[in-house]
Amino acid sequence: MNDSSWGAPPQAGYWGPSEQGPVQGAAPAGPAYDAHNAQQTRPMPIVPDVPAHGGDQDDDRGAARAGGPLFRDETPQTPPFRASSQNPQEPMPSTAQPAPAPPKKSAGRDLGAAIGVGVGLGAVIVASLFVVKAVFIGVIAVAVVVGLWELTSRLAEQKAIKAPLVPLAVGGAAMVVAGYVRGVEGAWVAMALTALAVLVWRMTEPPEGYLKDVTAGVFAAFYIPFLATFVALMLTADDGAWRVLTFLLLAVVSDTGAYAVGWRFGRHKLAPRISPGKTREGLLGAVGFAMVAGALCLEFLIDDGTWWQGLLLGLAVAASATLGDLGESMIKRDLGIKDMGTLLPGHGGIMDRLDSLLPTAPVVWLLLVIFVGSG
Repeated sequence: MNDSSWGAPPQAGYWGPSEQGPVQGAAPAGPAYDAHNAQQTRPMPIVPDVPAHGGDQDDDRGAARAGGPLFRDETPQTPPFRASSQNPQEPMPSTAQPAPAPPKKSAGRDLGAAIGVGVGLGAVIVASLFVVKAVFIGVIAVAVVVGLWELTSRLAEQKAIKAPLVPLAVGGAAMVVAGYVRGVEGAWVAMALTALAVLVWRMTEPPEGYLKDVTAGVFAAFYIPFLATFVALMLTADDGAWRVLTFLLLAVVSDTGAYAVGWRFGRHKLAPRISPGKTREGLLGAVGFAMVAGALCLEFLIDDGTWWQGLLLGLAVAASATLGDLGESMIKRDLGIKDMGTLLPGHGGIMDRLDSLLPTAPVVWLLLVIFVGSG
């Protein structure tokens, strides 16, 4: 690199004698001045950490640091130039990077996979619901068993809690069938027997951790299969298929309204310590969407139902679905995980879809019984 690349000419008097007289260590001025001696006794540059080049000492110019002022308080007035045989004064290209564009707002999930899986599950549920009710009971039982497997697996991995899966799976499936065949009494009896089976099954292992294991097992039995049994109870009514469809539609619409409104307009956090992604605006969206859907469903799908009952039902569904979602988020935060599983692309695990459905099922069942009877 030649000196022109520095952007400033060499300073007068920098290498030679100055008007202020000889410098310490320099050769004396006058006729006896010897150029060779002067070269050997030239003073060091004023700023030693910035090498300068000139005269017959440019042999090490390749090691010089390019660009920059000679002095710390100097500001170069012209941009550095590139050494080129065609155009020595051609400016060097700027190395400044353009400012990155602000990131686009993301929906936070794979929408394509989520929609595809949701449509597929919906088709299976609706087909089984209106063709053969027993098949739909089987779908509920399978979902319960998979949900129990996800929950007990995460408890064992993250907290070393060994809730016995075998009595939970058998008792959970039996609980759903008993609720459909024998009603509320059958569901309660199956729940009690499942809890007893958990207590006995855990006795086959060492006593260390017995209390926490059976407590988690009884909680899992109540949280997943017992609450799911209320869906089977809805199905026992004469218009049971339409009641279950109303329950599913309201839960899905509530979740969709919360997601859409919260993603687009959400500004104020609803419960940042539990679920940072949920907003108050999203809750309002869930309430509005669910109330409208409830009014339509009660008016057109449920025998003897009215639109104002649907408004109340939609409000209750939005509240219970939100609380259920927050409840599972609390469990996942305690376990230190994001999703309960990976079985459903775009959704997570089965429990990540059942979180809002499970606590909503008894609410819908009870309100429909109050509004239009057990049918």
